[in-house]
Amino acid sequence: MTTINTLSRDVSLQKLNTFGIAAQAKLFLPVIELAQLQAVRNDPSLSQLPRLILGGGSNLVLSDQIDALVLHMCLQGKKLTSDDADFYYVTAAAGENWHEFVQWTLAQGWPGLENLSLIPGTVGAAPIQNIGAYGVEIQDVFHSLEAFDFATGEVVTLDKAACLFSYRDSIFKQSLRDRMVILNVTFALPKMWHPRLAYADVMKWLEQAQIQQANALQISQAIIAIRQAKLPDPQLIGNAGSFFKNPVVSASIRHALLAQYPDLVSYLQPSGDFKLAAGWLIEQTGWKGRSLGAAGVYEKQALVLVNRGHATGAEVKLLAQTVQSDVLKKFGVELEIEPNFY
Repeated sequence: MTTINTLSRDVSLQKLNTFGIAAQAKLFLPVIELAQLQAVRNDPSLSQLPRLILGGGSNLVLSDQIDALVLHMCLQGKKLTSDDADFYYVTAAAGENWHEFVQWTLAQGWPGLENLSLIPGTVGAAPIQNIGAYGVEIQDVFHSLEAFDFATGEVVTLDKAACLFSYRDSIFKQSLRDRMVILNVTFALPKMWHPRLAYADVMKWLEQAQIQQANALQISQAIIAIRQAKLPDPQLIGNAGSFFKNPVVSASIRHALLAQYPDLVSYLQPSGDFKLAAGWLIEQTGWKGRSLGAAGVYEKQALVLVNRGHATGAEVKLLAQTVQSDVLKKFGVELEIEPNFY
């Protein structure tokens, strides 16, 4: 049996979370192979401990002390698994950097992930959050995944239906949270590719670049440029990307809000409901660019909370709750937080 002699105590996680919070892990294990997870499960002193599964740390707000076994998923590898008349089936290990994986698929001539360029994090974390951007979500390109089940000690395969994907959600944030650890993900990338260009920002960038028939790589370049202009680089300013989900409201609620706020930013959904721009709602409350302690609302995009220097998890949480309260008071709309607090 593989030993877990790489287990460490009192390890700083400051460089392993994009918010840059100076958290300390009681126990820390970098996972580079399945046998380590099996060893943890079979070790009575470890199997009953609380667990924190850590990928890129990009969708997480940590407390100062993590009284748990932190499993840092470092599994590597990516390959074309198979193909058929319609799809390329591409598999990547959980520890692969998401953006680098997207760029690799495009370099191989396998389009489909371009709209998800420059999203921070790892491949293994992507299905948990059902990450999405510019009209594409993971569920749109997802085929299956393999995960280790701590309850049974088995490796299981889950298809799209089993993952229960919804807006920024999946079964891994619900009933399977802390029970299953994603090992690898397989994507179905279309051979008959069609660009997804529903967002005005993307179209505007392509027009300015005088690109009329954009290919997947050019769309990726456009989205990278747009994200870099709007969002702070976690290497320079600690953040977890979009901090709040865009709330979805009924047509009647949207109509009432529009009567009071004619500039309300909203998007019609297939259900007939409307998705409201959370960043716009926050900006109207006057929080854009403001701070509470060492945590602040980014001056270029109100949807993003940032670490202005030595912010604690508690300060980020207080700021988030205050913003939620002010939006609810002004608009009667509840904002839901995207990142997980631990």
